[in-house]
Amino acid sequence: MVSIISLWLPILLSAVAVFIISSLIHMFLGYHKNDFEKLPSEDQVMNDLGKSNISPGDYMMPYCTDNKERQSQEFKDKVNKGPIMMMTVLPAGQMGMASSMILWFIYSVIIGIFAAYIAGHALVPGADYLAVFRFAGCTAFVGYSLALMQNSIWFKKKWSATVKSMFDGLIYAFITAGFFGWLWPVV
Repeated sequence: MVSIISLWLPILLSAVAVFIISSLIHMFLGYHKNDFEKLPSEDQVMNDLGKSNISPGDYMMPYCTDNKERQSQEFKDKVNKGPIMMMTVLPAGQMGMASSMILWFIYSVIIGIFAAYIAGHALVPGADYLAVFRFAGCTAFVGYSLALMQNSIWFKKKWSATVKSMFDGLIYAFITAGFFGWLWPVV
């Protein structure tokens, strides 16, 4: 067994590397540019929704509070008429990236901690590089990628966007696995 504390360096370095690589992917490669589309009549929709003074948060329409309401004819008519939406409303103004970047780095550290926990319990000091790579990489892939699928399953996010984000997660998992394999404690 290898303690999480003894793996602090690969945890932090892999998080830094993932942070840098993910920034480069999103700034320069551009394959995520079609993850969202422009809404037809965007200006009109923004004006109409703006009049409602919607607070930041997650919304669904039509919305119902329970199964009894879901079975009502009024709700069924709204569903059949459409549009059906799930939306996240952000605060108005420039979207600052600082808090998201900090949270992304913390998230990457947390994934590194779980990779350290799993690999540390499965392997001993001096374990083979590929064995460490497998355990840390698989754990990191689960953390970065698999939960994304539920957004396409339940919330109908485009599968193409989900698969591209999962591919990013595979890259981040390889980076994490490489650092763990390289910096794994020796006997």
